[in-house]
Amino acid sequence: MTQRDIFFVANEVNELGGVGRWQIQLARLLAERGHRVRIVGIAPPNMPMDLGENPPFETLTLYSRRPAGRRTPRKLLGKADPAVRRQDAQMRAAVEPLSRLLRAARPGAVIVVTQVWAMEWVALADTAGHTVIGMSHESFETSRKSSRFQRVLKYYADVDRLLTLTQEDADSWAGEGLTNVGFMPNPLPLVPTEPSLRTEKVVTGIGRLSHEKGVDMLLDAWAEAVAKQPGWVLRIYGRGESEAALKRQCTELGLDSSVEWAGQTEDVPRALRSSSVFVMSSRGEGFPLALLEAMAFGLPCAAFDCAPGVHEIVNDGEDGLLARPGNTSELARALVRLMSDEELRNSMGERARQNIQRYSPAAIVDRWEALFDFLER
Repeated sequence: MTQRDIFFVANEVNELGGVGRWQIQLARLLAERGHRVRIVGIAPPNMPMDLGENPPFETLTLYSRRPAGRRTPRKLLGKADPAVRRQDAQMRAAVEPLSRLLRAARPGAVIVVTQVWAMEWVALADTAGHTVIGMSHESFETSRKSSRFQRVLKYYADVDRLLTLTQEDADSWAGEGLTNVGFMPNPLPLVPTEPSLRTEKVVTGIGRLSHEKGVDMLLDAWAEAVAKQPGWVLRIYGRGESEAALKRQCTELGLDSSVEWAGQTEDVPRALRSSSVFVMSSRGEGFPLALLEAMAFGLPCAAFDCAPGVHEIVNDGEDGLLARPGNTSELARALVRLMSDEELRNSMGERARQNIQRYSPAAIVDRWEALFDFLER
């Protein structure tokens, strides 16, 4: 296998969250295969994540603080708007260290741009003729509802490959006229040797306490579920801007005795091993690492089917249970089924642990390396 220079270019090097964790994991996996890997961030992280001791990759951050967003040209002036031209010149100067890195790279280098804001900067850099792969780490529908949609169409149209997380999302982007689309699932973040024994009466949720993660809907579902299965605890790991409001909602629903707010955790394995069921209540997702981790630990999952990545990971009725997006009563019924039936929990949990191995790190890195070879031809 050809050993390459591989550059990950992202909004931040190590922002806490799914994209940041994926990026660090894949950089490490590729470095372990002998590739020379660098992660380039545009700005410093708001909530930094530990890179671990002596990471096998280099890092570079272009700005010491987050720059202002890109200006919209005034209608009459368009691209001739002096303010826009000044900002473009500043951005080009800021990406010059990246351009120098890319120009110095060995032939066959690959640039993986993990987010569309980062792609706006790469578009101004000298990519030196190397392969450029752009990525969208969210579902097509989530992107379509945001400002990122038109930016993906604009900035990813001419890259060598736009990668989504599922075939379904790739087909949707192709339907918008993009001819360079493929898909690449996330690898398992963890390969545990000790799964959960599923003996604790604990349902666990892990994620940022934000509107997108839908913890407000989870609390509504839990109020229905725990009334039918008293004695169980919902343990929620995470921090975020909605924390105070969610705790007030919890109190108003009379759930303080059955909900534990466990805060942010660096020990996900311990959190999952002490659980029997995993729940995900997001309003939108890409290819959620939390589901991959939970299933790797042998936990049956109850989740809103809010994105193609969710039903790609969970086989409804086989290794987990899916509810229609936002339908809290359906999610409550799924939780009750898993909480009330030990045999079902165990059979689904074991199937989850077996089925999720299709996303093993080795298998996914093999796919990445095969893609690099294909795009170099």
